[in-house]
Amino acid sequence: MNEQRPTGWPGDPVEAPSIEAIEKAARRLKGTIVRTPLLSLVSHEGNTEIYLKPETLQPIGSFKVRGVGNWALSLSEEEAAKGLSTTSAGNTAQAVGYMARELGVPSRSLVPETLHEGKRRAIEAYGTELVGVSMTDLMIYMFEEGWREEPYCYLNPWGEPLMISGHGTIGLEIHEDLPDVDSVFVPVGGGALLSGVAAALKTLEPSVRVYAVQAEVNSALAAAFTAGGPVWIDWHDTIVEGASTPVITHNMYPMLQDLVDEVVLVSENDVRTAMRRLALSDKLVTEGAGAASLAAALKVPLSERGSSVCVVSGGSVDPLLLAELVASE
Repeated sequence: MNEQRPTGWPGDPVEAPSIEAIEKAARRLKGTIVRTPLLSLVSHEGNTEIYLKPETLQPIGSFKVRGVGNWALSLSEEEAAKGLSTTSAGNTAQAVGYMARELGVPSRSLVPETLHEGKRRAIEAYGTELVGVSMTDLMIYMFEEGWREEPYCYLNPWGEPLMISGHGTIGLEIHEDLPDVDSVFVPVGGGALLSGVAAALKTLEPSVRVYAVQAEVNSALAAAFTAGGPVWIDWHDTIVEGASTPVITHNMYPMLQDLVDEVVLVSENDVRTAMRRLALSDKLVTEGAGAASLAAALKVPLSERGSSVCVVSGGSVDPLLLAELVASE
């Protein structure tokens, strides 16, 4: 770990969105997003009381279109005309490209140089210009505000309030469909998805237990909770690359600390098993981050978690990896 590096961007901590802001986002997003259903997990072992929220059904196959859409649709014509840009592990860039195409403007994104070819092709299909950099350089670009030098309108993929409110619409829908839900499992990268979903559910039903899910090899949130604040971890390649960062920012940390009840770490094998199960039994194609929530829920006894919802966040999986997993025993 290296605590001398910057752990966030200038400015105050990000505040959790109000339920009014989330409801406004839901109205703004009508016609842009899919209102995804809750599906009972297919199980031959009896009722697991696990429900899946398949954000793989969104237009880009990821929840990101909720937050990016809420932000992009709030821009003035003059702002949007500049074009849209962001920094992303893949799915945010795809959502930015999708919304830029809808608005008829150009788009670009910095992405990790390790981005797999499947995600790269999916993003470039929208005409988005991609710039590959190391994960550390991507973070520094955000924290030192290198994006201020570019002409496009930039989206902070973690701390933009409108993005977090857009993600919060998932929590609204969960409460509408399962008002007596006991717990929710949400994969965590920068924390925008988790904070939006948790803010909505904790407002509507404070007793809901929020489990934050990360890969064992890249557990930045768990490391921050242990240290009492943001620290950098040694970042490793992982099947959960869509929800994996080397640091939780000091801007997001206080909000996550307030909203998260427990962090659950999942192994690479846990996630592979969950991806295979979702593909074969539930007919849902997911990426590692998308299946991580189910992998985590299966580790927590029913007596502890109660009725649970797993946010299946995205489906941008490398086709070769998917074929390998489906064919494996």
